[in-house]
Parts: sequence; C-alpha cells; structure tokens
Amino acid sequence: MRRPIVLVPACSHKIGSHPSYAAQNKYVDAVAVGARCQPLLVPPLGDATDIESLLSIANGIMLTGAASNVQARLYGQETLDPSLPQDIARDATTLPLVRAALLRGIPLLAICRGFQEVNVALGGTLHQSVHTVPGYFDHREDKTQTLEQQYGPSHRIKLEAGGLLAHILDGASEIQVNSLHGQGIDRLAPGLQVEARSDDGLVEAYSVAASPAFALAVQWHPEWRVEENHDSMRMFSAFGLACRVHRDRIP
Repeated sequence: MRRPIVLVPACSHKIGSHPSYAAQNKYVDAVAVGARCQPLLVPPLGDATDIESLLSIANGIMLTGAASNVQARLYGQETLDPSLPQDIARDATTLPLVRAALLRGIPLLAICRGFQEVNVALGGTLHQSVHTVPGYFDHREDKTQTLEQQYGPSHRIKLEAGGLLAHILDGASEIQVNSLHGQGIDRLAPGLQVEARSDDGLVEAYSVAASPAFALAVQWHPEWRVEENHDSMRMFSAFGLACRVHRDRIP
C-alpha cells in the first residue's frame, strides 16, 4: 500500500554562491522512519506556491525547525535584533499553507520554528528573545557543545492531564526534552490548547483544539535520532497513523 505523502516545507539557503532550497536530513528522515510516510519537500516560493495543488495530494504536513526567526512584523512587532536570520520566503509559504491545511483537516506536526509559525499564522505572538524576559529560563543551546550534547535532554516539561500529548505518551505527566530556541510563545493564538509547559511556565507544546485531525506543535526537537527516543517515536507514530487515516479517506 502506498505511503501517505507528508509535505515538508524547505528553507531558503545559500550553498556556496548559489541560492538554494533545503531541509535538514533529520526532519526528512523522521517522517520516513518515525512516521513511515513519504516526505515531499516543498520549496518556499511564497505567492508562487500553488497551495491547492499541494494540499490535493497531501496526507500530512510537517513544519521543521530552522536557524531563522519568524518575522516580527507578522505578529505586529518591530524586530529587536536585525542581525538574527530571517526567511521571508518561508514565512510567505508556510503561514498560508498552515491556515489552508487546518481548514481541510490535514494532519499537522510542527517543530520549533514550525511551532512558532503555526501560532503566528493563527494570530498569536512571540517573545523574540525568551532569555531577556523576566521569569523565563535561557532556552538556547550552548553552541560550544557538540551536536550530541546540544540535542541531549535539557529540562523537563509538564504535560497537561487528559491532553493529546499526554494521551500519545501513555498518560505521562512529565518528560525530559532538549532545548535549542531563542524565541517562544508570548500570546497563544485563539483556538490553540496548551499541551505542555516548562518549569518557568513557557508553553512547550500545544494542539489545535478545533482541528478534526491530528494537529500538534512542539518547541523541542523530537526528530533528533528519533528511533533512539521512545517518546519521539510515539509522537511520530501517532502523526503517521493520522496521515494514514487521512489517506484512506480519499477515494
């Protein structure tokens, strides 16, 4: 039986002297191995993206993390640090894609930047620099460490009892996660339901309450060595199952 198709929006990059579109292997591999779906990279073409054509073949969407930040103007703020990278083309592609996909009931899994994109797409706002906000921890990675150390467990999160994430993780009340982000949720968009918070109160996971399909966003990186983490495999397996259900509903 054919595998469900999962759209994976790419980022804008420069490889050598050439502008390029790319997605990191770990995200693509997690869709293929963890969710057992067929990843399909979508270039960030902005207004030139044919969203209806893409969604007509999609059984799921996974939004990746990235080094770039969502543009502050998209949630009504001025950019505090213009030196930080942005990806205008990705913003112009993913935000309308998210809104259209949720209207269609297409399963969605969003990670890190993707977690922030969905919140902004639906009307929420972000802290541009979480570690400068009184009361919050510094959630950024230590770039002097190896990748294995950066993506290792950093802090715990507490799961909302009875929520989607707690259900996926067999009723767990807390888990350990990695932490590699400078931005975070300020105001949660209408219709989003908190699924987990870190000890400082920062939202670490949410679901889309009104979505008829699986719609989960997390701030950490479950895609990292997905097969080695029981919790991550459960998340991707649940996403993959939702994508198969969607596939089987299409005549």
